[in-house]
Amino acid sequence: MADIAPDHPMPQSGSHPLHSSSAGKWFIPVFLLILLVGLGYVAYALGRDLTEAAAAVPWILLGLALLIALGFEFVNGFHDTANAVATVIYTRSMPAELAVIWSGFFNFLGVLTSSGAVAFGILALLPVELILQVGSGSGLAMVFALLIAAIVWNLGTWYLGLPSSSSHTLVGSIIGVGLANQFLAPAGSATSGVDWSQATNIGLSLLISPLIGFGLSAILLVVMKFLVRKKELYAEPKGNQPPPLWIRAILIFTCTGVSFAHGSNDGQKGMGLIMLILIGLVPTAFALNRTPDVNYLEAYKQASAQVETALGKYVKPGVTVTEYKAEVSNAVKTKTWTDATTPALQQYIHQTSAEVAAFPTLEAVPTNLVGNVRNDIYLIGEALKLIDKQKLLPMDDADLQAVTGYHKAVDNATKFIPLWVKIAVAIALGLGTMVGWKRIVVTVGEKIGKTHLTYGQGAAAEVVAMVTIGAADHFGLPVSTTHVLSSGVAGTMAANGSGLQWSTVRNMLMAWVLTLPASIAIAFVLFVILRQVF
Repeated sequence: MADIAPDHPMPQSGSHPLHSSSAGKWFIPVFLLILLVGLGYVAYALGRDLTEAAAAVPWILLGLALLIALGFEFVNGFHDTANAVATVIYTRSMPAELAVIWSGFFNFLGVLTSSGAVAFGILALLPVELILQVGSGSGLAMVFALLIAAIVWNLGTWYLGLPSSSSHTLVGSIIGVGLANQFLAPAGSATSGVDWSQATNIGLSLLISPLIGFGLSAILLVVMKFLVRKKELYAEPKGNQPPPLWIRAILIFTCTGVSFAHGSNDGQKGMGLIMLILIGLVPTAFALNRTPDVNYLEAYKQASAQVETALGKYVKPGVTVTEYKAEVSNAVKTKTWTDATTPALQQYIHQTSAEVAAFPTLEAVPTNLVGNVRNDIYLIGEALKLIDKQKLLPMDDADLQAVTGYHKAVDNATKFIPLWVKIAVAIALGLGTMVGWKRIVVTVGEKIGKTHLTYGQGAAAEVVAMVTIGAADHFGLPVSTTHVLSSGVAGTMAANGSGLQWSTVRNMLMAWVLTLPASIAIAFVLFVILRQVF
């Protein structure tokens, strides 16, 4: 357990904010109740979904993969969710144990209501052929390498009490796997590595978000002091007494918002990885969404016909293709577009649409065809990204709308997350918070600034974190709750003239700088090793 003694004496008398209160007696019972109910539902729902594919399920491998994926979210709870409760604990707005349970509950709600955009945005970083063959040896090596690498680095920084970013760690692990996949590929083969355009977007969101947290939190505190002239808002907690009711309500509201936003954003990373595992190991049950809208197939056929017609306008006379799937696959892997790619993609869409249209619903697609149909639809979607995202084939606006319409139809079929997956991730995230919250809470609450966190500082940092994470979730970008909120606290300390503990800030910056290269290196080595195992 972490040493909770601060580096500097607490300025007010009374017990330490992390000492147990009357709410502590409910901590273990609530913990166990959530665990039992959640695990019961997940086991029931997973068993139900696997009923049709029971004979072909690799139970041991599936169980191990799911355990490691949920372990990543469990460790994520150590880091990121703990930041949400630090301000309400150190301002005495809520007892520590109650704050952790409260935050865990709203993390749970955030996960359940998430859109899935962040989940599949993260997966877009992975090499395409590994996603299409995730059930193969190389695909399994990818999944286990990136998950184990992320867990190892997160546990190490948690043990040292450093608020490092689970998002940074996961992105670094994915890049490491992509680089290793290229490294092991035979010379001259068309092997995809890292999607650097997607990696750049995600990297910028992770890089800029801490700066936003620091700057906006500092500005918000200054504005608050000018507009809200209430001395008690900028005072340190007095003994064990909670703040005035109105201040307490603001702090609890912002803690709630950060917890909800964190669940909605960070929880999706685990969901995406679990879906990757399920698609690879049990494609008959999870490769296609078996319960889309009743009108889905009609919409899919219309979207396919429209994009097929649009592509036909750009096929050059005399260009023919025999192996259309190989041509499209090569274009996706190499991120290039040739005259042959256009007719190849047109033929591929026509053939796949005809195959799917032969069945009344997706649920009616025979189990032996599900994996192939899913891969065909996914690969076509990736090829169309070369048009509407990277502009490799110039198109008129009307034709680009046809491409966008097809993407929506593809997403309905291949990008879905069952309810039990969301609940499993929410439980893992919440339980991780309940088990390992103290180390990071102490760092945020005591070791960033030289003085005790005031009510106004806590509110400013939480408001900025809540808005920033919520906005990132809306745009499908992963951000680090840890970096946004801890940098926000640092920003308020700087704006308040409280001073910063530079040893802590230096360690946080070091963790921030080292996380990406360290996780890349660990995942690279693990992938090379695991390719010899699977």
